[in-house]
Amino acid sequence: MKAQVLLYYLYTKIEDAESYYQQHRELCESLELKGRVLIAKEGINGTLAGSPLACQSYMDYLKNDPITEGIEFKIDEWEEEELPFPKLSVKLREEVVTLRLGEEDLNPGEVTGAHLSPKEFREMMDDPDAVVLDARNDYEWKLGRFKGAILPEVKNFRDLPQWVRDNREILEGKKIMTYCTGGIRCEKFSGFLLNEGFEDVYQLHGGIVTYGKDDEVKGDQYEGTCYVFDERIQVPVNRTEGASVITHCIRCEKSTTRYINCAYILCNEQHFCCEECEEETKSFCAPECEVKGVESGRIRVPRHL
Repeated sequence: MKAQVLLYYLYTKIEDAESYYQQHRELCESLELKGRVLIAKEGINGTLAGSPLACQSYMDYLKNDPITEGIEFKIDEWEEEELPFPKLSVKLREEVVTLRLGEEDLNPGEVTGAHLSPKEFREMMDDPDAVVLDARNDYEWKLGRFKGAILPEVKNFRDLPQWVRDNREILEGKKIMTYCTGGIRCEKFSGFLLNEGFEDVYQLHGGIVTYGKDDEVKGDQYEGTCYVFDERIQVPVNRTEGASVITHCIRCEKSTTRYINCAYILCNEQHFCCEECEEETKSFCAPECEVKGVESGRIRVPRHL
């Protein structure tokens, strides 16, 4: 089937988030869209899939709504029989991305890092006074990242503030260039960095996804692929001759981008595994997981590309 996948966000004040949430869920259901949407008083964050007509109707609605006027969409074409999302999930949350700053929380509309276009970001990467900081979780940057980027080993986005405070000396006096998948995490994270006293803070506008689509930079200096939160798991970024695969099968060390979940449900560890080894290991990340899975019956086939 021909379909489209939309990725978008907007920090905007939603006075009655509860009512907006109900109306938005009804809108998505009426258009038969599938995917995930998070709504909070601070804004909206979503990724949806559906027919081109339904996606266009959805985009038109948000662009014409005073609450979401000015919102930007990243669009991917989808040719597979099944949509990359099994169902629709619209949820009301305290934050559209979970940073949990508490009393130190900030409004990206008031404080956030300077936005860089893909071209500006690529040029600044060559500045010896600049550091590139990945604002994603560790399982995301393992699949792909910018060459030379600082990769905080944090399991969750909300752990980044403490990582910054523990590693302040790495960032002091530098031009800090932040990036994430689509840009939303950097809106708030770069603002946090500014509030921490760092002066030169920047963010990649539109994130890795926009960088990969830009016809001028063509994803240059990005290694591997970009992790996405749907059945695709990953999307290509680098369209230059320097494109590379940086991940290897944990069993045979063969070069692969296949990122699967351990078949033992209580483990669920994401790991790189080639097709041959997946068949041999039955998708378990380790022998002990197979033993535990068989004994408990808690086994499933993980999603993968």
